[in-house]
Order: sequence, then C-alpha cells, then structure tokens
Amino acid sequence: MTPRRLTFNGWQIAAWFVLIVTTIIALFPMYWLFANAFTPILATPPLTPIIIPAFRLDNFERLLVNNKFYLNWMLNSLIVAFVVTAFHAIFDTLAGYAFAKKQFPGRNLLFVLILSTLMIPIHVTFIPLYIINRQLGLIDSLWALILPGTAWVFGIFLMRQYIQTLPSELIDAARIDGASEWGVFRHVIFPLSTPAVAALAIFTFVRSWNDFLWPVIALNKPQNYTLTVGVANLQGEFMTDWGIIFSGAALAALPMVIFFLLFQKYFLEGVRMGALKG
Repeated sequence: MTPRRLTFNGWQIAAWFVLIVTTIIALFPMYWLFANAFTPILATPPLTPIIIPAFRLDNFERLLVNNKFYLNWMLNSLIVAFVVTAFHAIFDTLAGYAFAKKQFPGRNLLFVLILSTLMIPIHVTFIPLYIINRQLGLIDSLWALILPGTAWVFGIFLMRQYIQTLPSELIDAARIDGASEWGVFRHVIFPLSTPAVAALAIFTFVRSWNDFLWPVIALNKPQNYTLTVGVANLQGEFMTDWGIIFSGAALAALPMVIFFLLFQKYFLEGVRMGALKG
C-alpha cells in the first residue's frame, strides 16, 4: 500500500501564508511584552522592539522587592475571579434552566427584557452601583467586586440556549422517580450542562480577571487592589520604572495565557453554543 502524498494548490498555500502572517502579527505584542519583562529596563523603554530578550530576572526582583502589595493583588484577583465564576456557574445555570424548561406567564417577555440590558453601556451603571455599594458599606472591599457579578446576562442566554437542547423526557423521568425540583437540577440538568458550564466558567474567569473600570472606582487602598488596578498604579508621577511595569504586566497576563492554552477548546465550544437557535 503506497502512502498518500500531501498536495497543496496555490489557494491553500496562500491561505496558510495569510494565517501564519496574521498569527505572527497577533502574537507579537505578547512576545514583546515578555521580551521586555526579561530584559533589564529602567527609566525609559527602548525605542525599537526587543526581539531577543536577555533572559534575566532583574525586573521581577525589583517588582517583588519594591512593591510589597503585588502578591496581595494577585491573591485578590484570584479570589474575585474564582468566587464570581462559582456564582455564575450556579445562578446563570438556574436562570437558564428556568427560561429553557419552565412555563410561567411572561417568560418570553421577561427574557427579552433581560437580554435588552445588554444594550445598556456598562459605564451608565457605575454611579448607581457605587451609591448602592457605599450605602451597604462595601466600597474598598472585594465584596464590591463580587456581589455585582453574581449573574451575567450573557451567561443566562448561553445556558438557556444549551439547556433547551436537552431532552425534556429526562426531566419527566426524574420527576416520576420522585426527584424534587432541586434534585432535577442537581442530578439531571447541571451534570448534562457540564460543557456549557465549563465554557461559561472560562468566559467569566477571563472577564473578571481582566476587569479594570469598576475595580479602579470601587477600590481605594493599595492592599485591596486587583492586579489590573495595581499594575496601572505602578506608573510613577515623575519617573516610571518600565522594567517593573513590563514584569508586572507579564505576570498578570501569564495565568490567562496558560488558561487559554489549556482550555481553548471550551472557548470555541462556548462561541458555538452561543450561536444555537432557541
């Protein structure tokens, strides 16, 4: 049996060339960030991009020595991202289940009203959100970042679209076996929705980790900053240590890079599920 020969026509070669060039252009800023992070830089960054890094840890050493709160920022970001992700996985799935499988008056109208909030710019909500958190005494605490993120309209939509594809006969069979409403959700809906929940968790974690506008408004004390706010405050008033900024940004981006490489298939699955028709 003769082995098959791979043949490429002109269009395939051109497509691969465009993909490779586009990938290089898209990844170069990230590479440039890490190259600068591993190259000793002080007051001013080089005018030309660093192609070959020096592979030295001077910037990281200065970052951890001169900024005693950096590990606090990392821990705060992890706490907020994980707690908000857990809330989304539970509450968005519960709401999606209700809109997908429950029959109640005004269900479609209520779902349309919830989706319509996606058209409201998030900046409009900052003033009432700040007033509410101030009255509750939550300003300058991580709860000010966690509680407003207990549910997400996109997450409700994603879970509703996915749960609609699940057979209703499984729910009826669970009820015949004596399962309560919570038992149906816990033993039938949630386990079968694991792919959608995983995609939602990834979207939520990345969104919470990269959030900047609301944390910079709600947090005042340096020890309470998240990574995005803390790295932004590394810039000095009279002189900026760019080596520290590059190393801080690189450490902040590293978890997201690893996260994406490990779970990229769930990103694509989440995009596909979000396009399913109801």
